[in-house]
Parts: sequence; C-alpha cells; structure tokens
Amino acid sequence: MCAAIGVGTGILGGAAGWLTLVVLATAPWAYGLVLGSHVLPGIIAQQVVRRPWVALLTHVLAALVASAMAPQWTFRFLGTAILFGGIQEGVAALTRYRVWATARFFVSAVIIGLIVAVAVWFAADIGALAPWARITYLIVGVLGPVVWTAVGLVIGSGLRGAGVARGLSRR
Repeated sequence: MCAAIGVGTGILGGAAGWLTLVVLATAPWAYGLVLGSHVLPGIIAQQVVRRPWVALLTHVLAALVASAMAPQWTFRFLGTAILFGGIQEGVAALTRYRVWATARFFVSAVIIGLIVAVAVWFAADIGALAPWARITYLIVGVLGPVVWTAVGLVIGSGLRGAGVARGLSRR
C-alpha cells in the first residue's frame, strides 16, 4: 500500500519539482502551494493504513519516484521526505499512534507550513519582495501544506471507504 501511494504521490512530486522553477521565477509568493503538495504521501498513508512508520516510508518512496522525474532535486526530495515524514510520524507518535482525528493531521500540516515558510523565506530571499508579496508568501506558505493535507485526507478517506486497506489498519 505504501509503495502504491508513494508512486502516485511521487509522480505529483516530480511534476512539482519542475513547477518549482517556474513558480520561483515568476511568483515566489505562491511557492507554498507547490511545496505543500509534498505532504501528500504521509497524509494519505497514515489516513489509509494507520500504523507506525507508514508516513516516513511512503515519503521516501515518493521521493525516489520524484527523483526519477526531476533528478536535479534528488537531495531536496529526500530531505523533504525525511523532514515532512518525520514531522508526521512525530505527531502520530505523540498520541502513540492511537488518535487519527482530522485535527491531528492538521497539526502536522501547520508545523510543516511554519518550518517551510521560514526556510524558504531565507533560501528564496522573500524579504526582497514587495510588502504585499511577503505577506502573501507567509499566508500561502503556511496554508499550502494545510490545503494539501485536506486533499490528502479526502483521498485517504476515499481509499479507506473503498476497502483498499482492509485488514492493514487498526480502526
């Protein structure tokens, strides 16, 4: 199940890798929507399988697939996989992998959004942009992972509802 989710989300990640160049060159304030898509592997995997380590495993598999599509980003894909998957696993571990409420997923999304917003602020020199672009960037940077988390939860719930992971998950 993790491999299937990893391949599907890895293809999206590879496309996001190529889109990164265009967005950073033309609308850097919107980058949070592109980077936020990288939360999908772990969110979908945890929503479907609901077991320890599925987020991190699925993220790494997605990063490998994305790297095949956009090899110039290989190390960034793997770093993002470890960071995002680690945060998602950490939030789940805090509840001993027993709480799968929707709010729990959004906690990890906000944490990821805050970390990414700060990191990209410096990496992409967002401070050099006009004030409206800086404010927009911060809002989009934090909300991008939140929006993609909502998308991932819908996909994961659909897969669970279809019985895709019957027998794999706990509850």
